[in-house]
Amino acid sequence: MSAPLDLLVLGNAIVDVIARTDEAFLAAQGVPKGAMQLIDEARAEELFSAMGPATIISGGSGANTAVGAASLGTKTGFIGKVRDDELGGLFAHDLAATGVAFSVPAATDGPATARCFVLVTPDGERTMNTYLGACQGLSPADVDEATVASARVVYLEGYLWDPPAAKDAFREAVGIAHGAGHAVALTLSDAFCVGRYRDEFLGLLRDGSIDILFANIGELQSLYETNDPEAALKALRDERNARGLHLLGIVTRSADGAMVVKGGEIRAVPASPVQEVVDTTGAGDLFAAGFLAGHARGLDYVASARLGALAAAEVIGHIGARPQADLVALAKAQKIL
Repeated sequence: MSAPLDLLVLGNAIVDVIARTDEAFLAAQGVPKGAMQLIDEARAEELFSAMGPATIISGGSGANTAVGAASLGTKTGFIGKVRDDELGGLFAHDLAATGVAFSVPAATDGPATARCFVLVTPDGERTMNTYLGACQGLSPADVDEATVASARVVYLEGYLWDPPAAKDAFREAVGIAHGAGHAVALTLSDAFCVGRYRDEFLGLLRDGSIDILFANIGELQSLYETNDPEAALKALRDERNARGLHLLGIVTRSADGAMVVKGGEIRAVPASPVQEVVDTTGAGDLFAAGFLAGHARGLDYVASARLGALAAAEVIGHIGARPQADLVALAKAQKIL
């Protein structure tokens, strides 16, 4: 029997290649600022050659959340797929070093470990170009039933909905988690991702697959096809699944903080102050990490959102999507913990 987990994350196992750049470079490379787009291996090599000096660190949205939650004392595991290459080894080492359980066997053939080229402009905005590589090989065979059943919350990365086999793994995990009486959370990941799978994501909310939804306000507006943020929040407030139950929704709004939507109510939570926005990579991932860590500790939804805001503020103050400061100490200083 697997050791009980507070949180199990299913996501794309990706190594981030992060470089500072400017608007002119984005225009020259033809990449839309602030978005994530999928690229093939040839384009990955081309972009890497054109980039300036880069920081290379294991990443991926879901893995960032797993690491952030672990840094707050949450017993956390991760399910994702790498290749048995240098970057795959780097990814596994980085997770183990942060205390995140990761035991999915590396692929011995096929595409290389995934890479995300993160281009950070002077305003801190990040533009991502992702080669999924070995990520796409994640399948139901990689979803260990005992591990999933042991986790109080299973957190699913919306980007994982792209590869068909990973989508099946996603569904497998939902069935196991609910069979064990545990909650399932989904992050919408990206407005472009929502645009690709809007009907399917809404179907997951409405058929009862998802209990907790994480989104930024742009993703939520894309989900409900509205330019009005208040209308999007109200639509989420009124959303009910097949059993007539409200979702728990956590919606981030950058400097305007976050909204917690539950039981027909919407509660505002302010953003934590940050001296300088250096790199917004991972802000939403770390917000989810803080929220889920607070939830695991038994904090109420608003206090959990405050912990999420603190974690997000820490990570946008430096390059990279993993915390560098002691989040527990920061939370205690702010009397959240």
